[in-house]
Amino acid sequence: MEEVLPPQTQEGAGFEPTRVRQFTVFLENKVGRLQTLVRALEQGSGKIVAMSIHESADSALVRLICSDPDESRDILRYGGFAFSESDLLVVELPRKTKQPLIDICAALLSAEINIHYAYPLLLRPRAPSLALYVDDPTLAARLLIRKGFTLIGESDLKA
Repeated sequence: MEEVLPPQTQEGAGFEPTRVRQFTVFLENKVGRLQTLVRALEQGSGKIVAMSIHESADSALVRLICSDPDESRDILRYGGFAFSESDLLVVELPRKTKQPLIDICAALLSAEINIHYAYPLLLRPRAPSLALYVDDPTLAARLLIRKGFTLIGESDLKA
């Protein structure tokens, strides 16, 4: 009987989770605070590959995806930033279709999976990509892969 080998990833043999870690950082709405955050993260070996800012009168929530999430977590802790961590899916926008966003939404709608928020990646690992926070990331990942979409893993984001 022929031996079946696991898929290869950039980090070696094995399965890479289809989720990407996101940091949500709470910032006071003060001049220069965002620059302090970005400077701290960009001075390390990793880079910010996606960012979304949700502002209110006195504070902001900055959602970030970094190319080296372990190092970024340490930088945030050392810098005294208030933050939380969650998992997102990052899906490539296929170039073969004229309306990739509609195709992604339709695929998720077919399983009644809600998209809570989405934002684009700043850097393109291979193709334009979209970060998605969804109800059920495991089911969403399986469905998107089955529908022919390519999901991005953390090793794809390495600088």
